[in-house]
Amino acid sequence: MSGHSKWSTIKHKKAATDAKRGKIFTRLAKVITIAAREGGGDLEMNNSLALAVAKAKAQNMPKDNIERAIKRGTGELDGGELYEAMYEVYGPHGIAILIEVVTDNRNRAIAEVRHVVSKYGGNMADAGSVAWQFTRKGYIGITAEVDEDELFMVAAEAGAEDIEFGEVTEIFVEVDDFSTVRQAISDAGIDMEEANLIYDPNNPIELGQKEAVQVMGLVEKIEDLDDVQNVYSTLDITDEAIKAMETA
Repeated sequence: MSGHSKWSTIKHKKAATDAKRGKIFTRLAKVITIAAREGGGDLEMNNSLALAVAKAKAQNMPKDNIERAIKRGTGELDGGELYEAMYEVYGPHGIAILIEVVTDNRNRAIAEVRHVVSKYGGNMADAGSVAWQFTRKGYIGITAEVDEDELFMVAAEAGAEDIEFGEVTEIFVEVDDFSTVRQAISDAGIDMEEANLIYDPNNPIELGQKEAVQVMGLVEKIEDLDDVQNVYSTLDITDEAIKAMETA
């Protein structure tokens, strides 16, 4: 599995705890609101919104919460304006980190990120000093059992760049082809666990177990912040590091 998929696996294991704290509903609502704001409130015409709503339902998010988030995005309900931001960080041991934030308070968001990064061994970086180490790509993750030959043909013909079969089937796509590939897979009746634009590290870095766990600990603390939506790093995560992190 790629580093992105391994991070996703770790986050799935945390989902039950996040749900208890109500954090996962807050984050899902923000994603739904942003999707509705950018593409409208019609699920049939807005694939991003349809996927966000499907994720929310999978987490048993109440229907009323979903509808309010959509209406907030389309302007039918009043609510604080949501802002998207990207922060760049140098983590321990030279690991580059990108942090995607959706917030209704920019000052609070940056202050919380700066505090955690400083406390756990990282440093805030200037805009552009870290981002060049990543490439923006479309990412589709599939956990359902699939006919590999059929999926390969569907995804490749639609323009997929790379397909990796495993515990999680992963498809990487150029940004311009992402919507086309995602729609082709959906039309083929194949369920997608994840379909997002991500930041893929150009040259992942493998560290020793102790050092990797330190970086992963920082990433986990950043992910725990309410305004943080996604975190990407250049760390090449090994299975040993995951096991060590789970028992830490």
